[in-house]
Amino acid sequence: MILAAGKGTRLLPLTESLPKALVKVQNVPLLQHCIMYFRFFGIREIIINVHHMADQIISFLADHDNFGIHIEISHEHEELLDTGGGLQKARWFFNDGKPFFLATSDVITNLNLDLLYNYHIKNKPLATLAVKKRQSTRDLLFDEKYNLCGWQSNISGETRMARDANPSHQIAFSTIHMIDPALFDLVIEQGAFSMTDLYLRLAKDHVIKGYEHNDSLWFECGRIKNLEKLNKSKEIQHIYRHFHTIS
Repeated sequence: MILAAGKGTRLLPLTESLPKALVKVQNVPLLQHCIMYFRFFGIREIIINVHHMADQIISFLADHDNFGIHIEISHEHEELLDTGGGLQKARWFFNDGKPFFLATSDVITNLNLDLLYNYHIKNKPLATLAVKKRQSTRDLLFDEKYNLCGWQSNISGETRMARDANPSHQIAFSTIHMIDPALFDLVIEQGAFSMTDLYLRLAKDHVIKGYEHNDSLWFECGRIKNLEKLNKSKEIQHIYRHFHTIS
């Protein structure tokens, strides 16, 4: 699933007339790159949630014949449902019992999804969260076995612990998840809610793992101040050349 419903307020004024997912980095819409990235790793079925200027996203996909794969749309007409509520609304799509990826549309990375998938299958957690050592306004906290145990704001110092543990890893979330569909039966939240809040509630009784990918490139593209640098990045050019091959 690709999360593409947000209003993209940090990308104003571009998002006054354009959904965040269609903002371009080096002349490639973010959503197009995200689809090509998943397609590179053999994924042929994707659901995308939409809200802000949804018609533009739907038309963009139609104009590109869904990039040759099966794409469904999850409409959030009435209200934005945040990351957790958006996934819960799309639950019907994940009916084969297999683990699946969840990602935001505003990240460019060369994280190897095969390695993330294999780590998840080997450890069998409820969810596996890609994490990377980098500067961030907030971090996830993990114990020595990389089991999620809390969250911390690096601005206010607020800490939220999911369970009693002595965190040995404080590290930023890369907004790419691998999720076991058993998670859906544990959701009691309704309406709009965040995946982070859900994970912190579930981590008390369930295993949620971190997967560290410090050797990967990772760029957050959801802030207007980042775009000038990103549009000149040779590393992003390299990522595009790698993942936008025909697969």
